[in-house]
Formats: sequence, C-alpha cells, structure tokens
Amino acid sequence: MDLRNIAIIAHVDHGKTTLVDELLKQSGVFRDNQAVAERAMDSNDLERERGITIFAKPTSVEWKDTRINIVDTPGHADFGGEVERILSMVDGVVLLVDAAEGPMPQTKFVTSKALALGLRPIVVVNKVDKPDGEPDRALDECFDLFASLDATDEQLDFPTMYASGRNGWADMELDGPRKDLSAMFDLILDHVPAPAQISRKDEPFQMLATTLGSDPFLGRMLTGRVEAGTLKAGESIKAMSRDGDLIENFRATKIMAFRGLAQQEIDVAEAGDIVSVAGMTKSTVADSLLAPSVSEPLPAQPIDPPTITVTFGINDSPLAGRDGKKVQSRVIRDRLMKEAEGNVAIKITDTPGGEAFEVAGRGELQMGVLIENMRREGFELSISRPQVLFQDIDGVRHEPIEEVTIDVDDEYSGAVIEKLTGTRKGELTEMRPAGAGKTRIIANVPSRGLIGYHGEFLTDTRGTGVLNRVFHDWAPHKGAIPGRRAGVLISMENGTSVAYALWNLEDRGKMMIGSQADVYQGMIIGEHSRENDLEVNPLKGKKLTNVRASGTDEAVRLTTPITLSLEEAIAYIDNDELVEVTPNNIRLRKRYLDPHERKRFAKSLAG
Repeated sequence: MDLRNIAIIAHVDHGKTTLVDELLKQSGVFRDNQAVAERAMDSNDLERERGITIFAKPTSVEWKDTRINIVDTPGHADFGGEVERILSMVDGVVLLVDAAEGPMPQTKFVTSKALALGLRPIVVVNKVDKPDGEPDRALDECFDLFASLDATDEQLDFPTMYASGRNGWADMELDGPRKDLSAMFDLILDHVPAPAQISRKDEPFQMLATTLGSDPFLGRMLTGRVEAGTLKAGESIKAMSRDGDLIENFRATKIMAFRGLAQQEIDVAEAGDIVSVAGMTKSTVADSLLAPSVSEPLPAQPIDPPTITVTFGINDSPLAGRDGKKVQSRVIRDRLMKEAEGNVAIKITDTPGGEAFEVAGRGELQMGVLIENMRREGFELSISRPQVLFQDIDGVRHEPIEEVTIDVDDEYSGAVIEKLTGTRKGELTEMRPAGAGKTRIIANVPSRGLIGYHGEFLTDTRGTGVLNRVFHDWAPHKGAIPGRRAGVLISMENGTSVAYALWNLEDRGKMMIGSQADVYQGMIIGEHSRENDLEVNPLKGKKLTNVRASGTDEAVRLTTPITLSLEEAIAYIDNDELVEVTPNNIRLRKRYLDPHERKRFAKSLAG
C-alpha cells in the first residue's frame, strides 16, 4: 500500500480537530451506526474541557489504496515542543487558516518550523461560509507570511483549497460543488511526496523517537517514523542518546500502528511508516532506536529554550493534607521528572533544601495545564509567581519578547495601546482596521509585561477583545515593569469565616472567599481597595445583646466573591505570595507562615 505522512497545523480554534473528524468519517474509518464524540482526536479531559489541542496525536485513513498518516498538532505556542518534534515525522503539511481571522501568531510559529524543514504546504482557507469571512484577504496574508519566513519558490507555489470543516467539504474553487472532502484527499495524494525512507527499506533498522507514551499492559512505548529498514516483533535492537551514548539493549515486544483512532498490533514496521514500539525501560524522546549494527544516532531537531520558570513546592499551609494524598516533596519530584521525560520543552531543577523545584517552560498556559493535571491526580502544591528567564548575550542581559496580536472593538483600542506601550514597555509595530468595527493591533512586548495582563485586558475591552501571543525574539532588558497595583486583605486568625465579619470588610475591598470558608493566618481573603496590604479578622462575629433596634438588626447580604481560575491566580499573585493548589481548592497566601515572620510583617505594616 502506498504511504503519505502529513501534519495539520493551524492557530487555536481555526478548526483542525473538527476537520480531522470529517476526514476520518468520509474515509470510512467509522461504521455507519457508530457513535463518535465531537473532536474525537481530543481524547484528554483537559483538551475537551478547554476546546484546545494540547498533545500531538497521529491517526491514519485509507484513500484509493493509499494509507495517509495524519498528525493533529497543538495550535498554541506554549505546546510548541510537541509540534517541533512531530514535524520531523511528516513529508507535507496542511495549513488551515480561518477565512475571517487570517494567519495568526501561532500560525506563524508553526509554519516557520515547517518551512525550515523544507516541507511543502497545502493552504486550506477554512470557514469560508462564515458571514464575515474574507478568503481572498486571508490567502494574500498567507502568501505574505510565507515570503516573510523566507520560503523557497517551490514552497511559495502552494496549492489552495476553500473549505468548511464543520460541514465536511473542501473544493479547489470558492464556488465549487461543496459536497465532500474527496478533492482534499486527492490533492494530498498528488502534492505530498511518498516518504523518501521507503527507498531505504533494505538498510538496517533506524527510528527516531518523537513522543513517549505508556500502556498498562505493554509498559513504556515510543512513537516515531521508521527512517530505514524494517523491524519485526521480537527482534533485538538498541537505544542511543543524541550524543551517541548507548542507553540500553532490548527486545521489541510489540509494534503498534495507528489505524483510525485506535492502535493495532502489526508484525513488521516498514520504512516510512509511523509506529509505536514497546519493550524499552529507559530510552525516551529524542533517542534513536537502532539495529545492533548501526553505530551513529539519528540527528534530533533542536528544541527552542524555555522562557519562564515557576517554583513548585510542598503545601506547608495549616490546611495541608485535607484534600490530597500526594503531599511529599519526593512524590512531587517523581511526577515532575516523569513529565519532563515525555515533554522536552520542560526543564526541572532542584532548589537548595530539596522541598521545591524550579520548572521552566514555554508559557503560563503550559504550566497551568501541568498543575491542573497534577491537581486532578491528588497532588497538593504551592506555586510561585512565574518568573521570566534571562540570557546573557555578548555580556548584555537579554529578556524574551513576545509578539502580541490583538483584535479589539475600535472604542477600546486606545486603552489597550496605552497599557501595552506605557507601563508594560511594549512597542507598537502595526495597527489597522480588521473589519466589522474592530482594530487589529500588533506589538512586541516583554514577556514580563504580559504576566497577569490577560485579566486586565478582558476588563479593559469588556470581554470582547481577543489576545494571542507567541515568542518573537530576545532583546536587551527593558527596565522595571510595575506589578499589581492593589494590595491584598490578609487573614490574621485561624478558623471559619463569618458572614457578619465579611460584610463589614466589604468597604475595604473585594472579597475572594464567602462565609463558612476555612481560613488561616497569612491567607489572602480579598483585594484591598488601596495599594498597601491590610491584615483583617474574618472571624469577628456580631456582639449579641438583649436590646433590639431596627438599625442593628439589618440583614447581612454579601457580594458574590471573586473566583479566580488557576491561571488567573498564578498571574495575580505578587513575588511574596503563593498559590495553594489542592484537588478541591485554590487559595492564595503570603509566603510567611512562621510566627516570627508574622510579627515582623505586622510591624512593617504598622510602620
């Protein structure tokens, strides 16, 4: 059977996973009466809840006696480590672009990686049936994007399709029949070359591992494309690191191939196919699986360095251990090391004392997903505010700069530009009308200036703005950027909050807890209306007397407290604060909990 390997790349919410659903349906992968969930490739709970793709996943379909291996890739730059490895397994890419939005920052990020590998793209303008769609403009912007990324003449001569992934059709012409996706299948067969590795099937076996998985029955499994030779189940092979060190010799106990949404056991893996191999105990992502006669490892794609770091520590608050069972630093360390093994975009460093760990990654969303997964597994953690990683280049301190693309209603554009270019030290690079009463703003802003900005941005734009960001470059340090302006309300007592006390404190600021909530000394219970922090007593009840008067017996009605999501809480805290994360609760607190530290802090407040 002939073979094609392609990846589908696009910005967040441009319709990748929905299109893959239709490709699977129309190729006959599913039975006619089979019940299939929407966005079937998003199999992870968090992916389905958030509506984004986090993990790159292969599938395959058959069309006209050809097997097409399709890789669904994440659209968010925070998960770019997944994309960079996956693109080395394919011979072509389908670039999906929203007809209304055009190419967006993440489109640029992933496309630059694909073009650098020499892959020839197929551009599909999706959602052309939307009323605000402008397919011609989107196509022109794609060409300009390719030119700015130094695409070759061959890559610039890309074929174009117009599609509606949700309605299951794609045509070469905008006014085509709009029936099905057969034209897209045919174009993939004609435009994407067969794997060059097929000609190397007589050589010794070679494969580069790109993703790590596990199976409760088969154990550790590595997925990648067979670069040369064939592998039979039960054969002995070896694993080598990218530096050429021998990791282990093992027997390939099982070989699994992707067939539709499931993996199917096969007897022989052939050159060019994407398969999973089981049987190893130590080897991991970016290692080479080789026949015993091969002495050199395969070259692995370099991964972009991390840009932010977050400290993961044990939960040492008075409420520790009530919700979760995994609270020891040893257990947390083992979980983080397991994550770093399969996700090469994350780096783990032990801190002095061994009770906290510096986790470096691509962005706040990537960290938020890791913390949320650990929380659901029963871990309790204390999380610090994200810190930006700096680099010394030629003796000058450099910091990461991100390209921010914002679509906002015209009336709010002034407030957004003032925030980005003022206190947050951004530089405006482009501003133009985006149609339908909206303005598109593109600015280069230090990563430090974007930590905690998203919530402010939604407030400034009344929830109507859309903000996208992607790593742009390293630049000399831009100077101090002010943090959060408002102070916080801090509990001075341990116990259970009282409605009467919170009602009296509402003049001081916005509450983050309701009545009958567990509180402790040092816990943040609200946002102060002024810039300084204030210690308050949320346990103070009403003094009871036998005198009744209409003025003293009024009903207590509390304002609904602020509820922060995990990412919002991490971005909200200051450098001297932590987020306490448990399976059931997210709390904010000051770093100090020691009585002597408390007294010193109280004196500083009084002074």
